[in-house]
Amino acid sequence: MASHSDFSVESWLCLSRILMSAFDDPFDPYVRLGACACGRHRDEAEHQAAAPRLENVGAVDALRSAPVTDVDALHRRVIQSAVMRAIFPRDQERRNFLRAVGRTNAMAAISSVLPLGAIEAFAAEKTGTIEKRELKVGFIAITCASPLIIAEPLGFYAREGLQVSMVKTAGWALIRDKVINREYDASHMLAPMPIAMSIGVGSAPIPTNVMTIQNINGQALTLALKHKENRSPANWKGFKFAVPFEFSIHNLLLRYYLAEAGLDPNRDVQIRVVPPAEMVANLRAGNLDGFLGPDPINQRAVFDEVGFIHLLSREIWDGHPCCSFGIPSDFITQNPNTFAALYRSILKSAAMARDPKNRPIMAEVLSPANYLNQPKAVLEQVLIGRFADGLGNVRNVPERVDYDPFPWYSMAVWIMTQLKRWGYLKGDVRYREIAEKVYLLTDARKTMAQLGMNPPKENYRKFSVMGREFDPAKPDAYLESFPIKKVAA
Repeated sequence: MASHSDFSVESWLCLSRILMSAFDDPFDPYVRLGACACGRHRDEAEHQAAAPRLENVGAVDALRSAPVTDVDALHRRVIQSAVMRAIFPRDQERRNFLRAVGRTNAMAAISSVLPLGAIEAFAAEKTGTIEKRELKVGFIAITCASPLIIAEPLGFYAREGLQVSMVKTAGWALIRDKVINREYDASHMLAPMPIAMSIGVGSAPIPTNVMTIQNINGQALTLALKHKENRSPANWKGFKFAVPFEFSIHNLLLRYYLAEAGLDPNRDVQIRVVPPAEMVANLRAGNLDGFLGPDPINQRAVFDEVGFIHLLSREIWDGHPCCSFGIPSDFITQNPNTFAALYRSILKSAAMARDPKNRPIMAEVLSPANYLNQPKAVLEQVLIGRFADGLGNVRNVPERVDYDPFPWYSMAVWIMTQLKRWGYLKGDVRYREIAEKVYLLTDARKTMAQLGMNPPKENYRKFSVMGREFDPAKPDAYLESFPIKKVAA
């Protein structure tokens, strides 16, 4: 049987349509299965003519408002329909077959080849009753949040019995505060945020866990057009830069990059916090010389002809985490089955997002105002990796962004070395203890394995940042090796 990662976006859209009604019986010859993505047209051509953009299909709103009254029945129906669609790619063939042999004989014939009962039982396996079905999840309108966002219109939450309201939020401080105040059950967060929140840096302490890494790479250092001939960071004294939050990988990577060029980021430049949605406007107004920001903001600066991409963040650290999916620790203990269902939803969505062939349709899904509110052309350049850099070049970097969800402990340890390097953490840091408490690597590995996603067997790994090897077993030695830092290690 194919795993979830073998299905394309189109397949998931068809499965999502099935969830809108518990009466779409795949063994009924008078039911039309998957005529188009929204189920309202005879074929996909008619669907596209009526709705050239996916946000006009109506499937998103229908899916969001659809009641989930019998989750097990919906799971069985989804699996049955998926099997029937695989056997009969042309729906008319399925209907002709059922009319010819009848429902009972059709089920018996198919079950002799494919054990539907076993498949349904495997797909619907759960650890218990969902404690909390209605959830509020915050997100910032950037491509890092793609797995969280697309899980809604593609029905991943609904198929797990969850009714998730995705709430677009203005900035990271507001995200943090709403999680602390329990206005959000979980949220899109920057990878360093759950660490800072758990140990009480920048806010009152609230134990918070990283369920998954939302994306790796996918950021860039963008400069104003007036600096096209000033590409050496050694010449950037006095520059004004923006990052989206203090406790962000953007802040840490920008500081790292500048320090490697001999600049002290605390003395030689200004680094200010600017919400992603305001970065391009500030660059246009001359308030900034550049920013290390998330996509699609970098590509939007090129699109608007106010900036150019100096470098992609993967050129500093290839495989770096950016965003994560964070959740308060007590939510997990109070709602273990809801947590597990949410985990499965996000990991399925991440696997779909990793497949390059799905990226063009992702750009279509993410483009509307209720999600990223960006031109499809901008999102395609980011997600596909063929993009204009603002310097007259078209670059082809398919690895510009990836959606590997595995939360390596070594990522957390590196983040803490840099938080200490720049004075955010004081005194002795229990790197390993904090990393293994905040990042839910064991849970991620278990759930990924159940979903056929082949997670890594290791917990820690070495990697290189601008040519300097990081050994997570020796964080203090690594920190001591830097000549430029705020405080002595």
